[in-house]
Amino acid sequence: MTKLTRRGLLAASAAASAATAAPAAALGWPGKKAPPPAQAPWTPDATTVASMIRNREISPVEAVEAAIRRTEALQPVLNFMVNSDFDRALDAAKKGGQTGPFAGVPFLVKDLADYAGTPTRNGSAGSYGAPPAATSDVWVDAALKAGFIVIGKSASPEFGYLPTTEPLAYGPTRNPWNTGRSTGGSSGGAATAVSAGVVSIAHASDGGGSIRIPASCCGLFGFKPSRGRLAGNTDMRVTALSVNHVDSRSVRDSAAMFAATERTDAQAPYPAVGFVERPTRKKLRIGVLSISGNGREPDAEVRAGLDNAVKLLRAMGHRVSETKWPIDSARFGQDFLTLWSAGAAMDIAAMSKALGRAPDSSMAEPFSLGMAELIAKAPEGAVDAAIGRLAEASVAYDGWFSKFDVIVSPVLTKPPVPLGFVSGDVPFAELSQRLTDYVGYTPLHNVAGAPAMSVPLHWTADGLPVGVHFAARAGNDRMLFELAYALEQAQPWAGRKPGVSA
Repeated sequence: MTKLTRRGLLAASAAASAATAAPAAALGWPGKKAPPPAQAPWTPDATTVASMIRNREISPVEAVEAAIRRTEALQPVLNFMVNSDFDRALDAAKKGGQTGPFAGVPFLVKDLADYAGTPTRNGSAGSYGAPPAATSDVWVDAALKAGFIVIGKSASPEFGYLPTTEPLAYGPTRNPWNTGRSTGGSSGGAATAVSAGVVSIAHASDGGGSIRIPASCCGLFGFKPSRGRLAGNTDMRVTALSVNHVDSRSVRDSAAMFAATERTDAQAPYPAVGFVERPTRKKLRIGVLSISGNGREPDAEVRAGLDNAVKLLRAMGHRVSETKWPIDSARFGQDFLTLWSAGAAMDIAAMSKALGRAPDSSMAEPFSLGMAELIAKAPEGAVDAAIGRLAEASVAYDGWFSKFDVIVSPVLTKPPVPLGFVSGDVPFAELSQRLTDYVGYTPLHNVAGAPAMSVPLHWTADGLPVGVHFAARAGNDRMLFELAYALEQAQPWAGRKPGVSA
């Protein structure tokens, strides 16, 4: 136990530097080299922890025990976990035998995914008493094969609907940069745990911004892969919005996890990317999008972050020019809400079947019930019509990239909002308007199945992180990873530490 504290956490900078020069066999891909960190991190990233375990500086047991101690210290303050699995994690660490690039590294699975042996509660009171899952989701199995040891399930909003993690059933997850602010959602529990240093990397998923929004709010790197890229993601229809990946502290962690879980089967829609290990040298055509989907200018601090990113991109030699949405973004927002609400209606119907009665607000949140009601009152054919227009929006998105390689924009119109501002108990009409104003940049990429990322390039005057959003054409994941490495080197973030941390 003391060995990890002395040689691990206190020597994090030295360990990170050592990992820099290590051959890429340390990451599980012979011949590749881990990219150097742009600055000494305040706590090790997952690549460093895995290297320390591999080099026997620490053991998997010590790594898991330390993560458990950090959880026990910070869970009462930040409320990022809904279910612990400490005993099984310790047993797995003692048993050993983990293989893969992250062998022995502690990990959290988001509570919208099944992990065998633990219940999946979906952030909902309607899932109280749910039995443990009998099997794990395909992506979760792939994460286990990458060597991770799961210590528990991270918090999410009810069914992942909201861009904040404040489930009424389990209480709000708090932002370690300011505990009165939102963590974003729906992967807010994961982002909080990584940002506060409880774990180095954690599972996240994204159906409308849910990897990128928490990364922006918590000062992390959040990469949303192309549809069909990673394990278990085989539905290529425009309605298949959600993808799995991670929120991480470093680009290399995210790139390594991408490679470890990438599909290489005969039906994979794209050639494999593998482990992206270095920055781009190509000068890109970058379009700047400042106006949100509902035509709103971002707040001053968000605009400052975008403007500074544009200056940085120009200084790096990229060709940067203004652009506009390639779609009727107001119409798109209405259609996306219709599709989102259709999913809510199915979730509420499943809950009704399980309960034997229609759920009320004691079992499901008002916003979830409001979305289901919206579909119940919609005219016949409304959902199919919305899906048709979303498919057209996907085609228009693809056409955007005849002129650009990358689009840069804000992630959100505001810095992290106060807790309660977009929580599920705000009256439906008011909350819908707030969501339209707040979240207007990220959903199109889910419809288009395109890669996108939040990069932590800005902090407000009062210390809140604000991510900058970068997106590319579907399948161009490598381009974004290479750009992310270049940005990480040009404007490093690894040394920044939140006020509440391990």
